[in-house]
Amino acid sequence: MKIRQILNNNVALVQRGELDLIVLSSGISFRKKVGDSLDMSEVEKTFIPDSNDVLESYSYLLSHIDQKVLDATKRIIQLVETELGEEVNDYLYLTLLDHIDYSLKRAEKNQFIVSPLTWEVRKFYPKQYELSKQALQIVFEETDIEFPESEAVSIALHLINLQESKVSIEDTVKEMKLVGDIMTIIKMHFQIQLDENSMNYNRLVTHLRYFAQRVSVGEIYQSQESELNKQIRVMYPQAYLCVQKIKRFLKQQFQKDLSEDEETYLMLHISRVTKRKESEE
Repeated sequence: MKIRQILNNNVALVQRGELDLIVLSSGISFRKKVGDSLDMSEVEKTFIPDSNDVLESYSYLLSHIDQKVLDATKRIIQLVETELGEEVNDYLYLTLLDHIDYSLKRAEKNQFIVSPLTWEVRKFYPKQYELSKQALQIVFEETDIEFPESEAVSIALHLINLQESKVSIEDTVKEMKLVGDIMTIIKMHFQIQLDENSMNYNRLVTHLRYFAQRVSVGEIYQSQESELNKQIRVMYPQAYLCVQKIKRFLKQQFQKDLSEDEETYLMLHISRVTKRKESEE
């Protein structure tokens, strides 16, 4: 590999065959100049941009990043790969690096973000959330800047995207918000707080997560179980009324119609999680 451009002491743009690569390693460019050769054994991390725009963006980010931020990100990536058992791709590595760098700049101005998705992330993705809290501790150890726990949500969204690579962060956020909105409709309709530790609650959340994914891609299941639907309506009238509110919400917000099949399953899950003997009300 030949050095095409030295970005800083730790980052260089190199050419290997016809590929332009960005290589990263502590002191890799020290006492080197353009045209010198580098051996792969000297390289800790290699980024392979898929376009000139991405190459320029990555080059700028890596050439301006503080070494402490780089060290913190590397430690976080190692933690994530060990705990989740998955290799972090270049995109996540660099977006996480950029996120931490920007967060530190905000912290210097005492600007911290409280995400509206805190409840959803903590409930639906507990492992990623716990890893993100550990990530904040790593940032503190490397930079002496302490973040409130609420900042963990933003990092968790990046980790969620790692394991759900077919879904963008934006889509994941929309799906979590939809689940949270439906849970709010249920709690407001029944005027109760739900037991978040119960098996029925977790079953409902799991069902709603997959339901939200289907809504986002336009997949709504259909079936011929109209008779079962009629029976459930009679057995659980309050669950039926609650589902009608959810149905109207979906129509207003997403222009989606709730199928009879989905309606039936939602009524069953809602009746279980609310623990109401509706016939006695």
